[in-house]
Amino acid sequence: MGVLLAGAMVNLPLAPPFLSGLTQEVLVERPPQKGWVLYRVQPGDTLASIANRYGVDLRAILWSSGLSSDRLQVGQEIKIPLTAYEERPPRIPPGVVIHKVRPGETLALLADRYGVSLLDLVSANPGLESLDRLMEGSPLYVPKGQKGLLVELAKGQTLVDLAARFGLSPLEVVRANGVKDPLAIKPGDLVLLPGIQAKTTYQRLLAKQEEERRARLEALRRQEEERRLAQARLRREAQMRAQARPPQVQKPVVRRVSYQEGGMRWPLSGFRITTYFGQRGAFQRFHTGVDLAAPYGTPVYAARGGQVEVAGWSGLGYGLHVILDHGGGVETLYAHLSRIAVRPGAWVEAGEVIGYVGSTGWATGPHLHFEVRVEGSPRNPLAYLP
Repeated sequence: MGVLLAGAMVNLPLAPPFLSGLTQEVLVERPPQKGWVLYRVQPGDTLASIANRYGVDLRAILWSSGLSSDRLQVGQEIKIPLTAYEERPPRIPPGVVIHKVRPGETLALLADRYGVSLLDLVSANPGLESLDRLMEGSPLYVPKGQKGLLVELAKGQTLVDLAARFGLSPLEVVRANGVKDPLAIKPGDLVLLPGIQAKTTYQRLLAKQEEERRARLEALRRQEEERRLAQARLRREAQMRAQARPPQVQKPVVRRVSYQEGGMRWPLSGFRITTYFGQRGAFQRFHTGVDLAAPYGTPVYAARGGQVEVAGWSGLGYGLHVILDHGGGVETLYAHLSRIAVRPGAWVEAGEVIGYVGSTGWATGPHLHFEVRVEGSPRNPLAYLP
């Protein structure tokens, strides 16, 4: 049995002289896993703190050093027995169970399942980073008995020190952890501090949860706004392509279409036609609709039931205008309005007011520019009107 002074010293027997030139292997037995450390007492030392520091039983130091009491004097030399022992897993207080987190589980779901509060779970797991995002397979401590703060005993710390730090009596902590001897708790063991709650950590996690919720809502709002803008851009591009497409040559004879084939009603009452569909002159643009002159503010009606596709300002000369989608590739356009009475996405019936006559956009006086489009191509509106 050896003595360790200021570190470990292992004494091995020297090989006999007659073996010095041989090359065979020599088996040396493992040194005994037992010995002493000679320790000189420092100011502030207690027998309990020294025993906890070296991980030995206080009574073993008393016996090895021949002491009759735990009173120590500064400079006194004592023997601390060191005995090898098998490592044991960290101790968990009675009433605390370990739950392995499964995919999709949240703290609220587990609190409801085990019948404990969110604050109780946070207090038993003060290292949590989120209430909603738990790492799959990670251990979660659930206090099914005594509730309190669950902490790991640090190296060089005793259960008595820990109790004093939180204003608890050592006896109360010993009972909550199901031990008789405070020295039975080793560094790395989990200690339950009864009645102590991690309220600050809980409030921080709640604030983080709300922040994450708002971030998700903002991301959804941005996605919806981008989708809406993309749809509007596609509609504008389709409209520009339709207007840039060469108009079809119309026969001088207008073919009347029955209502079943797409017939419509006049969008105004009390008007006169000032410009017809077709070519207006050698140097003038092809007129893609009919112009119906009427007093400023005259109600404009839907020529046929459908859904409002566009209701707003046009940069292509239409000014305030409305486009209705009647299905089957048929659309109607009402331009130069003074005011719009419908919103995009709304459904309207034939004869419902959708706006009022004006002169916005490229217009020299109050009138309604009315168009009929089939698959994006302008058609003569008179073929669809009674």
